[in-house]
Amino acid sequence: MSEQKTMNRWFVVLGAILIQLALGAIYAWSVFTPSLIHDGWTKIQTQAVFSIGLVTFALSMVWAGKKMAVWGPKKLAMLSGIVLGAGYALAGMFGGTSFPALCLFIGVIGGAGIGFGYVVPIAVGMRWFPDKKGFITGLAVAGFGFGAMAWVKLAGAWGNLISDFGLSMTFSIYGVLFFAMIALGGTWMVFPPEGWLPEGYNPKITSSGKTAKKEVDFSFGEMLKTPQFILIFLTFTVSAAAGLMSIGLMKLYPMEALQAQGLSATESSAIAGTAMAVFFSLANGIGRIAWGTASDKLGRKMSIFLMTAIQGVTLLAFTSMAGHEYLLYIGATIIGFNFGGNFALFPTMTADTFGTKNVGQNYPYVFLAYGVGGIFGPMLGGQLGDLGNFPMAFTICGACCLLGAVAISLVKVPKKVLSGQPESA
Repeated sequence: MSEQKTMNRWFVVLGAILIQLALGAIYAWSVFTPSLIHDGWTKIQTQAVFSIGLVTFALSMVWAGKKMAVWGPKKLAMLSGIVLGAGYALAGMFGGTSFPALCLFIGVIGGAGIGFGYVVPIAVGMRWFPDKKGFITGLAVAGFGFGAMAWVKLAGAWGNLISDFGLSMTFSIYGVLFFAMIALGGTWMVFPPEGWLPEGYNPKITSSGKTAKKEVDFSFGEMLKTPQFILIFLTFTVSAAAGLMSIGLMKLYPMEALQAQGLSATESSAIAGTAMAVFFSLANGIGRIAWGTASDKLGRKMSIFLMTAIQGVTLLAFTSMAGHEYLLYIGATIIGFNFGGNFALFPTMTADTFGTKNVGQNYPYVFLAYGVGGIFGPMLGGQLGDLGNFPMAFTICGACCLLGAVAISLVKVPKKVLSGQPESA
């Protein structure tokens, strides 16, 4: 196709960022929770909508990965824009502050829209940038992290959408913006021609000048039978759970901790909001690029080990940091930075372990770990929050991250025997 032969591959990056900025809507959910709690919602209800969205996001990615091979990435991106935009628009028109309605429109429909589109820029980007898989994946998904800050601030301090127009109209405005951004970014979501390679790139030679091992492509059925998949899945689950719990509580818990130190409710809200919307969100986006770039040098396994180990230690210490403004900012930055790294490291870990060719079909199964973490983390935080014990939630997730670091250290590159069945190297 002439479109594929002549397209500058950096347009793929631009399209990927536009799409991921819109898909990052799910991380902006925390900006709506104070208003919903004011209207009578419990903390566990606010986390339930978030969890439903995360689970639907992960499950719909499996379907999207299979359809990409049939429909192509551009059509899948367009479907994502329509579904996500419709979910938020319907929430604005018919949802209001109704718990069942927002579970359906934001959680189920919105989550599905995110899942349909998320794997597209990852799979397309890896095909166009085989020479920079870690960096380009991190750059592509950075928009997801930065999007959270933009949507939180637009609804709150910068745009004042919630205070000026209310929740319903804010949902509707977001629906229109999400559709427009994904539709535009989706125009560049095409695979390069079969066998295409960047000028000067030799896949047989590593960046250090050594001969590279021949990459073996696993089907999703072969991948699911390997112990490597289980270890990667478990590590991603605990790392995602810790980050997603932190997102849900990054405003509520510090507000309580700061007030316990004598600050007013207004001061505590402003500080906690800054920790979430600026420090956590910026670090979330930067961490995707930084960890992805680092992994091109350090290797995926070492990068994931360091990321989860640092996250575990930070979460354990966070209960002593949340009530002090500057320590809170430091903790939020580290947690956000490491959480963002998940989305650059686990796609490339999947590609390196099970092959780049089928990453669009394989990564959604790995990403189901994000859905499992999306149930465990936020619901744990919400339940313990209702019991008045936010610190225990951070302690549990911190310990789990340390176990995840141990699990990923056990992963070895799999190989296939002549029968085609996978076995450990």
